[in-house]
Amino acid sequence: MSARTQDELLARVAEAAEMDLFGFRRQVLIPALTFEHAQPFIREGVTAEEWGEAIQAAELLEMAREYYAFALGKIADHRGISATRSVEKLTEYAWLLGRDDIVLAMEAADYEQYGAPKVKAFGLGLELEWPSTEAMTRMAAGEPCRPDCDEGCER
Repeated sequence: MSARTQDELLARVAEAAEMDLFGFRRQVLIPALTFEHAQPFIREGVTAEEWGEAIQAAELLEMAREYYAFALGKIADHRGISATRSVEKLTEYAWLLGRDDIVLAMEAADYEQYGAPKVKAFGLGLELEWPSTEAMTRMAAGEPCRPDCDEGCER
């Protein structure tokens, strides 16, 4: 179970629906609901057995760590939409884990360079390592990966 109640989750899903054009945030939030609470969001005919249990905190933390690693790759590869998805999903993982401090740090960070400052704020909050390459260090500071980047950093 996440650090949030089912009622808090339902409110967050409703809030996300208003700003979640592609459903990225809801992809993280809805699996944390119990079958009973997920009913409005799952297709007709899905059984409780098929739905399974709501995601537990330990599993949630592992999923967040794995998604962080995925997000780092999207930043390094200059993947705009994927980077946006990563920031949105990581924000929801932090929220589900009850880490409002991380959510606030991510909101305060700039988005430049494919969300690198926001993703780094997430990683720092969970004590996850940030890549030590010069490019990723620069991107986390909101700078182009290199001064002459023609992959998108300077656009």
